[in-house]
Amino acid sequence: MFFELIGTIIAGVAAGLIVWAINRTIGKRLPKWLAPVAAGTAMLAATISSEYSWYNRTVATLPPGSSVAYTVEEQAFYRPWTYAKPYISRFAAVDLAAKRTHPEQPGQRIVDLFFFGRWAKTAKVPILFDCTGGRRADIVDGIEFGDNGTVLNADWVTMPDDDPIQQAACKEV
Repeated sequence: MFFELIGTIIAGVAAGLIVWAINRTIGKRLPKWLAPVAAGTAMLAATISSEYSWYNRTVATLPPGSSVAYTVEEQAFYRPWTYAKPYISRFAAVDLAAKRTHPEQPGQRIVDLFFFGRWAKTAKVPILFDCTGGRRADIVDGIEFGDNGTVLNADWVTMPDDDPIQQAACKEV
């Protein structure tokens, strides 16, 4: 966040200096208000560009074997450009490379689910999926596994068939 602020300020200063230099070169024929307007416009453009490129930059840093399960697009009245094209403010990714299974429970797997937010700290949550039963359970303190990989005291949540996280976690790699 700090580097984006610095980048935005630098864009504004650079645009203002360019207009100032052009004005000096042509003999001060431009209106005095043009340099601050150019600086403000450049700062706004840098902010919008950063906002729309955040998702692609973040996805590019995901480890190999990760799959984006779903995204959330947002619009805001104080960002009127988002009504023309909403921006992705958060998303969830499934780490399929770190998938864990038990030989006696082939229809179940534990995957790490990562939650990313534009201005939020990344969260990692291990989740148990019962792919054959269409349900999931959060792995929390107190959950126990039997010797044959059965889950003894999980709070199962039934998932709809079209749930994107379930589909990503249960697809074969």
